[in-house]
Amino acid sequence: MPVFTYQGRSAGGIQNGEIEAADRTSAVGELRKRAILVTKIAEKAGGKTPMKIGSKVKDKEMAIFTRQFSTMIDSGLPLVQCLNVLAEQSESKNLRGVTAQVAHSVESGSTLAEGLRKHPRTFDDLFTNLVEVGEAGGILDIVLQRLAVYIEKAAALKRKVKSAMVYPLSIVGVAFLVVVFMLTFVIPTFATMFKDMGAELPLPTKVVVWLSDFVRGYILVIIAAMVGVFFALRSYRRTENGRSTIDALLLKVPVMGTLIRKVAVARFTRTLGTLVQSGVPILEGLRITARTAGNKVVEKAVLQCRAAVIEGKTLADPLRSSGVFPPMVIQMISVGEQTGALDAMLAKIADFYDDEVDTAVTTLTSLLEPIMIVFLGVIIGGLVVAMYLPIFRLVTLVK
Repeated sequence: MPVFTYQGRSAGGIQNGEIEAADRTSAVGELRKRAILVTKIAEKAGGKTPMKIGSKVKDKEMAIFTRQFSTMIDSGLPLVQCLNVLAEQSESKNLRGVTAQVAHSVESGSTLAEGLRKHPRTFDDLFTNLVEVGEAGGILDIVLQRLAVYIEKAAALKRKVKSAMVYPLSIVGVAFLVVVFMLTFVIPTFATMFKDMGAELPLPTKVVVWLSDFVRGYILVIIAAMVGVFFALRSYRRTENGRSTIDALLLKVPVMGTLIRKVAVARFTRTLGTLVQSGVPILEGLRITARTAGNKVVEKAVLQCRAAVIEGKTLADPLRSSGVFPPMVIQMISVGEQTGALDAMLAKIADFYDDEVDTAVTTLTSLLEPIMIVFLGVIIGGLVVAMYLPIFRLVTLVK
C-alpha cells in the first residue's frame, strides 16, 4: 500500500505524520476516525503508486446494483453473501470485479463503507458517505433504497438534457457535412461551366466560388484548425479559470442558460436532500453537493454557502447573495430550515424542477425546430440560388 504524509488539526493541536492506506480517500477517512481534520495530504515520495481498480459504471447499472443490494439487505441476507451474489449476477464486468473485492474487504474485517472507498472511481463520495451513515444507524437497506431512487432520478435528468442537445447538434452536423460536400464537389462543376461561358458572374456567385476554392485548397488546414480549437477549448475548460468562465457564459446563453440553471437547481436540491434525509451532517452534505454540482458557478455558490454555515448563518442567506438560485428556491429552503423539514422541502423543490426541466426541454425543442429549418434553408438554399443566378441571367438575356 502507498504511504501518505499528512498535516491536520485535532483537539491536541497541529498533527503531522504518515499513514498507510489504499488511496488518498481512504487515508482521509482513516484520519477522520482518529478525530484529525486533514488540511494537507500527499503521497510520500518513493511510495508505491496505488493501483487504480475499477472505473465509472453506467447510471443504469449502478441503480440496478443499488436497488438489488437494498432488497437483499432488507430480506435479511448476510452482507458478504449479498455482495457475492451481486458480484456473480451483475451485467457490468467492472462492477462484478469491484464488488468481489469489496466482499473480500468486508470478509477481512473492514466495514462496507471502507471497502467501497477503496474504489473511488466506481463509488463516489455521495455513495460511500450514505453507506457509512446507513451502517452506523442500522438502516443500510433504507439508505440504499434512497440511493437507488437518487441515481435513477439523476440519470433521468441527464437523459433529458442529452435529448435537448442531440437534435440541434445533429442538424448542425448534417448541415456542415452537406455544405462541405457541395463546396468540394458540386460548386466546382458549376464554376467550370461558368468559366467556359466567360460571362460576368453576380456577386453572390463569386463569393460562393471563392469559398469553394478556399475550402478545396485549405481543407486540411481547416480541419486541423477545428481540431486544434476543440482541444484548446477542452484544455482551457480543465483549468480552474477556464471552467469558471465557460460555465458562467453557459448560464447566460438565452433559453439554454435557463435550462442549465434549472438542471443545476434540481441536481443541488436532490443531492443535498438525499444526504440530509439519510443523516449526513449538513457541512459534509454541502461539500459533497458542491463536488457533484456539474457547474463551477453553482459549485462556488454552494461552497460559499458552506463557509457561511460554518460561521453560524443559515443556508438561505448565502444562497440568496450568490445570485444563482431563484427566489422561490431560497424561500422554500428558508421555510424548511425554520420548520425543521429541510430534507422534505429539498425533495419537493427537486421534484418541481425535474418537471421544470421537462417543460424547458419541450420549449427548447419547439423553438429549435423552426430555427433549424430556417438555418438549413438559408445556408443550403443560399448556395443553390447563388449557383443558379448566372443561369437565370443567361436565360433572361436569351429571351
